[in-house]
Amino acid sequence: MTRERFQKLAGETLDALPSRFREKLRNVAIVIEDFPDDPAAGDGEGLLMGLFEGTPQTEKSVWDQASGPDRVILYQKNIEAVCDTDAEIREEIRLTLLHEIGHFFGMSEEQLEDV
Repeated sequence: MTRERFQKLAGETLDALPSRFREKLRNVAIVIEDFPDDPAAGDGEGLLMGLFEGTPQTEKSVWDQASGPDRVILYQKNIEAVCDTDAEIREEIRLTLLHEIGHFFGMSEEQLEDV
């Protein structure tokens, strides 16, 4: 899949999130990369699909706002590796975005297991 097509699917998925969540995603960049910098990165259960880099909202102070945007990174090639169709890629993007945005809002891995 081309990067442009993947970006389009990611954008559509982000646009489909409820507005009450999208409105709170200020100063968050959604970034698409092929693979993680560390090939061994992951949760021990498989490929790393995404990553939140930044300070969760539950830990931020007013001084953190000047530090630049937080980032949600989607790893395109890893997502494509576990999907066979555009529909599966769209669903994996949705699940990964929800997971990483959950970290942005301060949710732990344990809390995200139920999402």
